[in-house]
Amino acid sequence: MPYESSVPFRAGSEGYASFRIPAVVRAPDGALLAFAEGRRDSAQDSGAIDIVGKRSTDGGRSWGALSVVARYSDEDGDGAAQGTAGNPAPVTLADGRVLLVFVRSAADATEERIRRGEVGDAEGRRVWTQFSEDNGASWSAPRDITAAVKKPDWRWYATTPGHALQLSSGRILVPANHSTPPTLPGDDGTEGRYNGGHDLLSDDGGANWRIGYVDDNPDGWINVNETTAAELTDGTVYFNTRNDSDAPAHRADARSTDGGETLTAPFAPQDNLTAPVVEASVLQLRDPDVLLFSAPSRPDTRYRMSVRASTDGGTTWREAHTVDDRRAAYSDLVRADEEAVGLLYETGQDSAYETITFRRIPVTELA
Repeated sequence: MPYESSVPFRAGSEGYASFRIPAVVRAPDGALLAFAEGRRDSAQDSGAIDIVGKRSTDGGRSWGALSVVARYSDEDGDGAAQGTAGNPAPVTLADGRVLLVFVRSAADATEERIRRGEVGDAEGRRVWTQFSEDNGASWSAPRDITAAVKKPDWRWYATTPGHALQLSSGRILVPANHSTPPTLPGDDGTEGRYNGGHDLLSDDGGANWRIGYVDDNPDGWINVNETTAAELTDGTVYFNTRNDSDAPAHRADARSTDGGETLTAPFAPQDNLTAPVVEASVLQLRDPDVLLFSAPSRPDTRYRMSVRASTDGGTTWREAHTVDDRRAAYSDLVRADEEAVGLLYETGQDSAYETITFRRIPVTELA
């Protein structure tokens, strides 16, 4: 059957060499807000990078003009980014605001340099928040919350990427990851074993923040990295993470029954989800009651974007929708409207990073 698709972001257009790291939420007025990193000069993960956004008022079938939502700085007044603003983690709040949590770092602060401890605190990864009170049309000035959510010895730091959560309790929960200093002889901190995961929690609408669970153990088995989360219908928070180690699976998962304060057990391999090493997204539908997971489905490389479904809280999974066999990478899921789930994902013919494409998938196909 034909599926409705659109392309909100295309590499080499609108003043940016590349667009990466998609995130999407539905605003209080029903508009869809798509976010991405607009990389000005190249596809590299550091440099002059803005967080950009587009709005759709027709369920993702078409998109409005591009806007710059957040940038590193504008010290010279010319509107150009002087560093990196990235890893957008948006969430629509019950009070009608949209919250965006993101990170900033200096243009030359590459992940390898940060993980080796070569970058100072001011130039390294810092965590910021800002709000929109008009459905994503405009945004407040950003506020630095680093001191509350980043431990002094953590080096690398990234939010999600993808959408964050407001739990049924009202708590805001943002999955995140970090790296720790090396502990083994000969290591410099860039090794995957020093990856770790945690979450950011706020119980007062984003005014104050703290760290919830922390899972970091340099054993080379499960090394938590980019993480996505969903609140199941029974209130359990389900976490699913990218695992870069040689464990049996590239995906691992964990659960929390206290709103992300702690995990019931450390992350463990999720053998029922076949995927390469890549970011992914989860989304809990309420009607119907089904948990969704999006990621490329080939185990060896970033190809064949698909959506998997679980009716037992993430224990077992089935493939519910396959997009196509093209290259594909990062993704995010959103309930677009009553009829469709939206999939915002990186894809292209020759490279997974040619476009960020939006696809409407009928809910009936995923149930």
